[in-house]
Amino acid sequence: MSGRHTGEQHSHTVEGTDPQLYVEVHDPANDAGLRPILLIHGFSASSKLNWEDTGWIPALLEAGRRVIAVDLPGHGRSGAPEDMDSYSPSRIRADLLQIAFDSGARPLRDGDPASGLDVIGYSLGSRLAWEFGATQAELVHRLVLGGPNMADPLADFDLVAAQRYLADGTPIADASTAGLLSMAQALPSNNIFALLSLVEAIKGEPYDPAEAVPHMPVLLVAGENDERAASMPQLAELARKAGSAAEQLILPGRTHTNAITSRAFKQAAIAFLGS
Repeated sequence: MSGRHTGEQHSHTVEGTDPQLYVEVHDPANDAGLRPILLIHGFSASSKLNWEDTGWIPALLEAGRRVIAVDLPGHGRSGAPEDMDSYSPSRIRADLLQIAFDSGARPLRDGDPASGLDVIGYSLGSRLAWEFGATQAELVHRLVLGGPNMADPLADFDLVAAQRYLADGTPIADASTAGLLSMAQALPSNNIFALLSLVEAIKGEPYDPAEAVPHMPVLLVAGENDERAASMPQLAELARKAGSAAEQLILPGRTHTNAITSRAFKQAAIAFLGS
């Protein structure tokens, strides 16, 4: 285990988790006595890019919350496993569960506000968080999903076109695939071939949010100009039909790219998870 101090807040990596996954736990200077918060970033991003550089981790620490941040396989400071199984959503969810317990989270217990786990996911992280909440009802207290979608945008990613482009520069006809690949290549810490393995693994486990619906309260947040999140009301309706209290927040003028930087998003999430 390694550790470092940042100001008055203490952060450290977690002993006992998969050594290829980079995990950092941040402890607040003044603990509010509430359950920890797990942060799940989006495709081609990292915990640093989505949560640290945008001010989320400082804001959550200021609110007295313990924060667990993880880099997904092939992203940020995590390793790039060679086996395809490491990239499947079900394996990632299992790893996240182990990380949560290794970081001190414990099952929900009536009357104990420090028990359980809150989860915040963005984009791909929202898909993983939705499924994580649906399968871990005894652990997850509340969910915040940013840039959510009824369909996984990676499902339509043209793997063959991406591989050809990387091999010899053949142009990619599909604009969505070209945009996602360009975004993935823009971050030097990304392992581009590992990210393509992730896309392939995700295609092998299609996302159907109606198959397993979280029963805990959910806050869904999207930018007003985020076309990917146009189906957010449908997700909210699924949650409500399952008996969950589902709230929605639209961020004026924001897109899928910059919604995560919104102060209103942070404030709403902190208030929602403070209940």
